[in-house]
Amino acid sequence: MSKKIRVNPCLISTVSIRVFFSMLDALKKILERLYRKYNHRELIKPDPLQFVYRYNSPSDKEIVAFLAAALAYGRLEQIEKSLTNLFTRMGKSPYAFVQGFDKAKRERLNSFKHRFTTGQDISDLLVLLKQVLKRYGSIQSFFVEGYNPNALCREDPPSFRPKPPLLSSRPPRLSMRVEAAGDRKTWGRSGEIYSNDKNIIPALTRFCDSLYAIYSKQHSGAVRHPVDKVSRGLKFLLAGPAGGSACKRLNLFLRWMVRKDDVDLGLWESIDKAKLIVPVDVHIGRLCRILGLYSRKTVSLSAAVEITESFAQIEPADPVKFDFALSRIGIIEGCNGKYDLRCASCELSDFCHRLP
Repeated sequence: MSKKIRVNPCLISTVSIRVFFSMLDALKKILERLYRKYNHRELIKPDPLQFVYRYNSPSDKEIVAFLAAALAYGRLEQIEKSLTNLFTRMGKSPYAFVQGFDKAKRERLNSFKHRFTTGQDISDLLVLLKQVLKRYGSIQSFFVEGYNPNALCREDPPSFRPKPPLLSSRPPRLSMRVEAAGDRKTWGRSGEIYSNDKNIIPALTRFCDSLYAIYSKQHSGAVRHPVDKVSRGLKFLLAGPAGGSACKRLNLFLRWMVRKDDVDLGLWESIDKAKLIVPVDVHIGRLCRILGLYSRKTVSLSAAVEITESFAQIEPADPVKFDFALSRIGIIEGCNGKYDLRCASCELSDFCHRLP
């Protein structure tokens, strides 16, 4: 196993830095070409995002996006089938369905099932969303209650304290981190303490914890640790950062809501897209490992942060920009991480660490 060490940027040779940034510049040009090639609405299908564009009202789109992202696990064909089933049951206006959610509507969802998510799980989630809409009017208004981009965060989200920057002793890869001068960071006992809500993770944690608290209060009154009272199915649908999960589905939802281009909707204008975390699915995780954008063996929240920080060196204001385009390489082009004859014509081949 290669030994990993903390690296002082001052000790990195000028040549290494020049090579590193030259590689970043070359990769950025390629990613921009891929973005122009794949980032088009007609290429969204079979992505779950396709269901959002079937509605005109922003209120309907927000609800549909949240549910579509929550069920975005498993095979794409099964996700499409399950979402078609769910939204058919919810009628013409999913927003109105949630607003008026009652016992009769719960019974309408009883037979729904997507893998191990049941109609009961979806109903529990809709009860929470009903409370959110009643008090705040939208999921966005509820989310921004916990979004503090300029506030000091004295603790990381529970159970998530990322380690200090590491650099493998193996040859330089694109995950090399060179911190800018004046980038002040405070280190706690177990890792970095975020300041000024460096990214969306603290807000996402508060969002999930607030929903857990609503559920716990409805079922057993106020408790000290609300997450302990949340059902297993609902906890999966609202898998937040506290458990160290990569939060792929919630980060996917946020990408759809915050970014605005031909693919993403950009309905939430109150969130800075620079704060977003890459939603790491199997395709993105595989490609980013191949490209050397992260060095961890498993896809966790720490890995998602590392990947995002690598992209932030390429596109600081929009680190999630290339997510959709890169995922098409796996979904459309069929890249599975193994070398075959198509790799020779792939634009990313010069950066692929698995090529012979």
